[in-house]
Order: sequence, then C-alpha cells, then structure tokens
Amino acid sequence: MEKFVIQGGASLDGEVTPSGNKNSALPVLAACLLTDEPVVLHNLPDIRDVRDMRQLITSLGVDMVDLGQNSWRITARTVRPADLDPDLCSRIRASILLAGPMTARSGDVHLPPPGGDVIGRRRVDTHILALKALGASVKYARSFEFKAKRLRGADILLDEASVTGTENAIMAAATARGRTVLRNAASEPHVQELCRMLNALGASISGIGSNTLQIDGVDRLHGGEFTIGPDYLEVVSFIGAAVVTHGQVRIRKAGPQYLDMARIVFNRLGVDWSVDGEDLLVPARQRLKIEADLGGAIPEIRVMPWPGFPTDLMSIAIVVATQSRGSVLFHNWMFEGRMYFTDKLKGMGAQVTLCDPHRCIVQGPTRLFGEKLESPDIRAGMAMLLAALAAEGKSTIRNIGQIDRGYEKVDEKLRRLGANIERVAEQ
Repeated sequence: MEKFVIQGGASLDGEVTPSGNKNSALPVLAACLLTDEPVVLHNLPDIRDVRDMRQLITSLGVDMVDLGQNSWRITARTVRPADLDPDLCSRIRASILLAGPMTARSGDVHLPPPGGDVIGRRRVDTHILALKALGASVKYARSFEFKAKRLRGADILLDEASVTGTENAIMAAATARGRTVLRNAASEPHVQELCRMLNALGASISGIGSNTLQIDGVDRLHGGEFTIGPDYLEVVSFIGAAVVTHGQVRIRKAGPQYLDMARIVFNRLGVDWSVDGEDLLVPARQRLKIEADLGGAIPEIRVMPWPGFPTDLMSIAIVVATQSRGSVLFHNWMFEGRMYFTDKLKGMGAQVTLCDPHRCIVQGPTRLFGEKLESPDIRAGMAMLLAALAAEGKSTIRNIGQIDRGYEKVDEKLRRLGANIERVAEQ
C-alpha cells in the first residue's frame, strides 16, 4: 500500500500532456475481441483499470504484445469461452464490457458481477435489455450467462442513456445480422471513439455523436490501428489544479472540442482558459467569483448526460468552488454516494453544507489546511489531491490505488509542474 504526502501551497507552472482516455481505452480493448486479426492501439494509458482489463482479455486466450510508448498489439485469433476470474471482475466496473463482444464472437460468456467505484447503485439492466433485443439469452445465478447463436439487428430504445450499456449494444450489433437502430444512446467522447475505432476495423456505424445510432451489421471485422484521444477528465483535473494553486499551466494535446460544457460551468465559478490549437493555456490570474443566477439567486450546477456536465467532473468543480467568492449549489442526481467526500473538505476548512446525498452548497473562498485523507473513489481521490495542493501545510492521502485506477503517474506529472508531492510506502 502507498500514500501521497503533499506539502500544499506551491504554485503550479509549466506544461503537461494528459494520458489517453481511460473510458475510451476500456471499451476499445473489449472491441478487439470482435476480430481475429491484429489490432494496434496507441496512447493506451498505463493505469490499473487498463491493466486489469488486459488481464481479463488475456485470460480468454488473446495475445497481447507491448510495443512500447503506450502502444499494444492485440490479436484475438481464437477466443475461448471462459469463466472469468470473479476477484478480477470485482475490481473493475468495465468487466461488463466483455458481454457484448464475447456474446457476438463466441456465443457464450459467463460473467461475474462487475465491481468498480462505490458511489451508489450502478444497474446493469440496460445492458441485459439491449443484448436480449439483439437475440441473446441471459441468465443470472450469482453470475451472468450470455448465449446466442447469431445476433440479429433490432430497433432498440434504451431505457436510460447508459454509457457502458450503449457501448455493449454497439459492439454486439457491429457484426449482428441486419440493421440496428439504437435510440437514447449515450454520446460521450468515449462512445464516439469506440464507434470510430470499430468503423476503422470495417464496421458501419452512422449518427456518431448523436443519441441515435444506425449500425449495419457486417459479416466480419478486420484488423487495424487506432489512437485513443486525450482524457478530458484528466485535462479538467489539471485545469482545477492550476486554478486552486494560482498557477499557469499549458495542457498539451488537450482535445478542446470536448470541453465546451466544462468551460461554461467553470466560467460560472470565475475560471477561464484560452485555446491554442490543440493546447489549453490556464492563466494564473483568474476572476474566481461565482456568477449568480438572475435576481441574485444561488446558481445550481447539475450533472447531466453528455453533452451536459459530466458526473465525473463534479468533485473537481466542488474543490474549485471552495476557492471562489460566492455560493453555489451542486446537484448530482445520478449517484447517491458521490457527495460524501465533502466531509473531508469540511475537515480541511471548506464551508460545504451537505443538503442530502445528492446536493451540497459551497460557500467560498475559504483557506484550506492540510489533513489526513483517504481516497474513496477515483474522482473524489483526485479532488482531495487538488484540495491538498491548495492547502496550507502537509496532507496525506491513503488508498491512492483508487486514484491510480484512473490517472497515469499523476504524482510525476504534478512534480514536473512544481508540486511538492511524494509517493510513500505505507508503514
């Protein structure tokens, strides 16, 4: 076990390049199971969730070769039906993404319940309903059993715009017989990247970026190459780190086309940045004043499905709000466990009122002080890290394996920007 030890107060300055999008990497890896030809993936982040997914895929008989510099060659020449390791599946929510491609490729998969962050109930009903609509049979008795001889296209209205449910349906439909129309589909950047990757392998998917996808099934997919784009969640995390430390940071190859809603929300907190090609420049001087609603009402920042403000960015926005003048209400209706980390911010000196499991009010600015912390999940862990960077004095963050699940070498990147952060083995 390891922990971070942070001496707060250092102003970040310099350049940083984000890693590949974790939430793209996981479904793209799963999609490699749909072809028996080699697929080369570039910019694959070296994080725990990706390593766990590679291990799961390898257990199915897939050959994976490290080509260096975050590139991998995946060859699923033969795929054997397998009872996947329940302990490994319990560590990673994305294990559910094997259901679609494995049902399409082998017609038989036994999948233990997925794990991941403990942030509230995360249903898998949407996955099951979509795969059943495509012709799969699904049984559940401590684990899921998916079976199908040959999937067939269907007109599917998803009961919710589930990201991983959409991704499973896309992968299953790519080689199904006939046309699939997928309505109420999620349209996040990682869903778009999965569609583009599959099209590069010979799939026929249109409507990419919208909530209605048309997928014309093909007999087989071929091999190819695909480069995973930057992780916009990491980009916004570094924006937040620069802001709360009053630093100036250039974020290279940041994918600004995916940051329009984040910019709208952070503008309301008195934060802005400039775009220089594919780079973002976060200036040291920020207004840091919360913009009230009409009539002086306290503004509300609410998470919404894409292109709305992502739930995974709310914890970062909350920390930034502690350093902005004014009051703001945050509302995360998606998960009932994502607000509980705010108690740790209160212990550091933040003025945060937890209204209920889904809402909190932040009043700022407040001085933060170093504290002993523990990361409950990926995004809250990163938010605590930002708070520690802004705080006076020393902070320690335990259970940093949660942060490592989603952020590649984040301590090394922060040190290069001037942060005083060390990774220390637990005694």
